[in-house]
Amino acid sequence: MIANDTIVALATASGTGAIAVIRLSGKDAIAIGSRFFRSVSGKSLSEQKSHTVHLGHIVDHPRVIDEVLVTIFKNPHSYTGEDVIEISCHGSLYIQQEIIQLFLKNGCRMANAGEYTLRAFLNGKLDLSQAEAVADLIASDNEASHKIAMQQMRGGFSNEIKHLRDELLNFASLIELELDFAEEDVEFANRDEFYNLVNRIIHVLKRLIDSFSVGNVIKNGIPVAIVGEPNVGKSTLLNALLNEERAIVSDIAGTTRDTIEDEMVIGGMSFRFIDTAGIRDTEDVVESIGIKKTFEKIEQAQVVLFLIGSGQLAQGNEAIRSFIVEIEKIKNQFPQKQLLVVLNKIDQISDTELANITTHLAPHTSHLIPISAKTRFGVEQLTDTLLNLINTGALRNNETIITNTRHYDALLKAFEEIQKVKYGLDSELSGDLLAIDIRQALYHFGEITGEITNDDLLGNIFANFCIGK
Repeated sequence: MIANDTIVALATASGTGAIAVIRLSGKDAIAIGSRFFRSVSGKSLSEQKSHTVHLGHIVDHPRVIDEVLVTIFKNPHSYTGEDVIEISCHGSLYIQQEIIQLFLKNGCRMANAGEYTLRAFLNGKLDLSQAEAVADLIASDNEASHKIAMQQMRGGFSNEIKHLRDELLNFASLIELELDFAEEDVEFANRDEFYNLVNRIIHVLKRLIDSFSVGNVIKNGIPVAIVGEPNVGKSTLLNALLNEERAIVSDIAGTTRDTIEDEMVIGGMSFRFIDTAGIRDTEDVVESIGIKKTFEKIEQAQVVLFLIGSGQLAQGNEAIRSFIVEIEKIKNQFPQKQLLVVLNKIDQISDTELANITTHLAPHTSHLIPISAKTRFGVEQLTDTLLNLINTGALRNNETIITNTRHYDALLKAFEEIQKVKYGLDSELSGDLLAIDIRQALYHFGEITGEITNDDLLGNIFANFCIGK
């Protein structure tokens, strides 16, 4: 996987802009750049200090391509650990391509996806989990996902794993040493201390594994299904939440035939709202398909907003009881879902009617929120409630949160092996049998940080990066 050639790529987003940055990395990066850069000071790039910026022109003699700024980073003090130059040119697509083509013709090759970060990993500038966090940081689109990616890129997660691995490795070495003195029946590894370490590792692994459920929704957005009978204001609520006319609103029941989805950020967390077709008995084939999709979206959602029209409940206690039946039906059908009962159109009923409805419905739900989607009354209370439903305690306390499926899988395997080690200690198994499970646990720890890896794994990870990173 280690390549010593010099690579080039556009480091900024493709397209026309004020400026673009072209990055070269490799043993000949500065030398190649010097051949085509003419500094206004007349000095050669090769003679300049690291971390300095120089004004001049890129020249393909006798043609001047552009006036540029060139920044020099000399190994090992660069992102990749190699010699790097970054050329800030004007953002014309023509200029970008002319400069890149010039270097491709003169000793550089085009960088592969994620190759700069791959070289940073191979040169020891980042461990593997930190390298993966670079991609998460680039993709972060809200405060929460940005915070998690930054913590991981700074080594919060990998340091925790490395510390546990080092302690386990120390005991593994002592147990392996015991095997060399089996005939003398000596014990180098204190079993009580080892037992305490195993329990501590189990505790940490369980916390990290449990954090994945929170990390996954933070990374991908929390799906929220808006459901209810036709014409209770589901599309109006979606528009009110997004503060734009995203869904068609009319007085005709069954207007929404398909699901409509959009995202918004609340308190630094992404929520993906899904406006669904109204649930009712119908002979309309198209509407029936929409209702079937509604139940599919409820299955996929983490939170369900069950919208009820206040006007229907104001008709009397019999109407209220029928909706209580519907609430219980959803609770029974989807017991794992967070359910919010939203009482809409309260601007159309009296305070007395609202009090009566609330009194009857409150015992059947822990979250009853009266709103008027049309006037936006109560919408802020609804968004606050949504945010409070998500367990963000770990995020607020700056604890390590797992968002990467590969890390989650490796942690599960390590947890399984450590449980075997604990069972072995409880059963007073011999050191040679304990050593087998310890080695496997160490292997899975090493998979996370990159001590244990292979070309296929690295290829899969870095293939998802953009070219210039």
